Amino acid sequence: MEKRPTGGYGLSAGIALAGSLAEAGLYVFTTDDAVRLRPPDTPPATIPYVLKALADAGWIIRLRRGLYAGTGRLPGEADVPPFVVATSLVQPSAVAHLSALAHHGFTDQIPLVVSAVTPRKVVLPSMRGAERTEGRHLWHAAGLDFRYVVIIPKRFSFGIDTIWLDERFRVPITDRERTILDLFALPRLFGGLGEGLAVLERARDQIDIDRLVDYAIRYDSIAVAKRLGWSLEETGTDPSRLARLLELPASGYSVLDPGRARRGRHDRRWMIIDNRAEDRV
Repeated sequence: MEKRPTGGYGLSAGIALAGSLAEAGLYVFTTDDAVRLRPPDTPPATIPYVLKALADAGWIIRLRRGLYAGTGRLPGEADVPPFVVATSLVQPSAVAHLSALAHHGFTDQIPLVVSAVTPRKVVLPSMRGAERTEGRHLWHAAGLDFRYVVIIPKRFSFGIDTIWLDERFRVPITDRERTILDLFALPRLFGGLGEGLAVLERARDQIDIDRLVDYAIRYDSIAVAKRLGWSLEETGTDPSRLARLLELPASGYSVLDPGRARRGRHDRRWMIIDNRAEDRV
């Protein structure tokens, strides 16, 4: 029966292991990764105890069962950025919503929660004390809060880029146009439709309108397409560039702001109810 490593042995083996992981470019890693890259004189069965020793010493962080991140305190290691933690906790996923909006420079708000989208069901890890907030998942790890919004797979298939944060880390994140689309698809996540209109006013010259229109059609929601088209025209976009959205057949009126009462001026051209002045329900 193999002995559990204790004291200095566990830490010394962990330091050697951290070097191997960093050399392999694994700053977020699984227990299986650690077993595969362990020092030659470290038995596989001891790796969970080596990892625990490192975590207890504050040299790595346990994100969830079997998943760890470096803290930058060991040779060759690096402090793992929040966006990397977010997209490692749940895979596949992509940074989105307010986090993406801030990354692209479309808002001065500093998000308190790292937001991401994923096409897979997120299981709340009770061992991390995760909570549900307004029907969305809130996950606490590495001293940060992460929110995952589940979307259908076809809406996860476009508008996502993989970007380098620095020379070590890259993450998937919604691009500028997809982030703008999400403002109108899920305005409640941004504090209401007003934020979307404000962003369009500021960022209209920084986005590709034709790509945004393409994304709205691929999103496959008449309500979202009409809401976006109305808003683009309202904020000064040439109507000729919005023809494909205007021509989409609508079977009924959609509200401009889903967070407000279904009352207001009816725009028959866009089949939109401008309910911005109505009281919230």
